[in-house]
Amino acid sequence: MLIVGPPGAGKGTQASRITSAYGIPDISTGDIFRANIKNGTPLGTQVKAIVDAGDYVPDTLTNQLVADRLDEEDARNGFLLDGYPRTLAQVDYLDELLAGKGQKLDAVIQLTADQEEIVQRLSKRAREQGRADDSEEAIRHRQAVYLRETSPLIAVYRDRGLLVPVDGLGAVDEVADRIATALAGRGIHPVAGEPAGEPVA
Repeated sequence: MLIVGPPGAGKGTQASRITSAYGIPDISTGDIFRANIKNGTPLGTQVKAIVDAGDYVPDTLTNQLVADRLDEEDARNGFLLDGYPRTLAQVDYLDELLAGKGQKLDAVIQLTADQEEIVQRLSKRAREQGRADDSEEAIRHRQAVYLRETSPLIAVYRDRGLLVPVDGLGAVDEVADRIATALAGRGIHPVAGEPAGEPVA
């Protein structure tokens, strides 16, 4: 599965809920980058040099990091990808990667939220935490970048019938319940309700 949603929609919180309920790892490209840099792997060294220079990590390197992570034992029976794919080229790469493993995506969870509500929520949090760099202008810019980057991907997955839109606003438990209900409607159930060994991706 994939999870997508604008900054501030609670994606990270819900991702951890999903992975716990469905017994699959939460695979975040940001976490992969940080882990490789921390562990001083050859890929991590490349990523650190790119990030330190203020550049974007190219698709080829991101794809390789994701491919290596999906080869790990805990991802054999399913996973939740967060922050990947971000480009149409990455969508194609992921398609080929999964096809080579005899796997396919089951669902793309899209957390939706009213932009004005998110801006107000993040602005309030920035004030409470004294984060002067998190201005309303900066928050709106991140929202615009998200929409520009992900709109083409969301369209692709909608056309494939994989998109599962869920209202991301409200209490954490309420949103988690909405996600579980939406996935159950597609025959995807938490670990306790699944036949043994049935993969979820």
